[in-house]
Amino acid sequence: MPRIEPFPVRVPEQDLTDLRLRLDLARLPTPEPVEAVHDRHLDRLEILVDAWRQHDWRSLEQRWNAIPHYRAHIDGLGIAFWHVPSPERTAVPLVLTHGWPGSPLEFETLIGPLTDPVAHGGSADQAFHLVIPSLPGFGFSDRPLGQDWSPCRTAQVWSELMTALGYERFAAHGGDWGAFVSIELARLFPERVIGLHLTMPLASATPEDRVNPRDADRRVFDHHQRHLVDGFGFEPIQSIRPQTLAYSLQDSPVGLASWLGEKLVASSDTRPEAGGGVSVEQQVDNIALYWLTGTAASTARCYRETKRWAPGLEDDETESQVTVPTACTLFPAEPYPIARQWAERRFSNLIQWNEVDRGGHFPGWEQPELLTGELRRAFRRVDRTCPRYSWFALNAS
Repeated sequence: MPRIEPFPVRVPEQDLTDLRLRLDLARLPTPEPVEAVHDRHLDRLEILVDAWRQHDWRSLEQRWNAIPHYRAHIDGLGIAFWHVPSPERTAVPLVLTHGWPGSPLEFETLIGPLTDPVAHGGSADQAFHLVIPSLPGFGFSDRPLGQDWSPCRTAQVWSELMTALGYERFAAHGGDWGAFVSIELARLFPERVIGLHLTMPLASATPEDRVNPRDADRRVFDHHQRHLVDGFGFEPIQSIRPQTLAYSLQDSPVGLASWLGEKLVASSDTRPEAGGGVSVEQQVDNIALYWLTGTAASTARCYRETKRWAPGLEDDETESQVTVPTACTLFPAEPYPIARQWAERRFSNLIQWNEVDRGGHFPGWEQPELLTGELRRAFRRVDRTCPRYSWFALNAS
């Protein structure tokens, strides 16, 4: 059984001093003369860097440590995670998994409403015991030194972690890489996963869909084509030569802010009526976490490892079926949408499909109340018969 120990976070002061010096000495590029979009990117970067200079990391540390934080040694790695048991003994265990370029911070504002719904205007039967891990190579989890750290392997680690915490059965949620891991968790352990919720469901079109597309297929194909031209450039780099990029991101906080910040903005719903997307404050918190944990390289490598794991992932014939009850929430600014009929083929027990009117790739930051409601609705419809939480959970706080 993995040993679980409290893991308070305290970054050395010398690391903060070094960061401030690098930010003060930053050299920003001149504006691009060719397209206005590049000028907007430079404007956003200047705002982001200025906000980072004013950022209070110690305040973020206090927020982080106010949430029960632990490490467990599983499969040769130290896995960091938040574990927040609900005061409601009938609560459902739920593992929330982030992606790239995100972090557990995506779920920070969901913790109170999900674990203690009564205190947030809900009812006791909407409560969850939350487990929020940092993916291998992200945040305060160890960085894999070998190869073969696929979503499948990470899912096996998550299963061991939930066992160590005393959770025999549990629900899973994820977007981005969190969707890959959560799907594998449901596929490998259907007897344990009572339900699955995805904000980036993964399923492919068939040749028939491409030859004789329906309206929903055409909309998705058109979206993918636009995104292929304007939004997928980072994927080949991080899938093929992640280490080449990592050397510069590891050495320049402004370079890291440019690389991550652009992705956080481009994949969120920036319409004013939708809340404006991921805020500057949220971006800086997240980018500072990447910088001060030195994980620019290890987080980028997840793309390369997944290519090794499933080089034909885009082929619908390589997709394995998922039988556990599955709910999907589609946000309008999600860069990787699919058509419902694709999902119905892969997820044989699709209990909920909801296309909402606002939000993007990072709903925990962009639309936390909406995502909270979607999670409650999704798992209200599945078997909530779960054992009471373990001694560890009872004594975690």
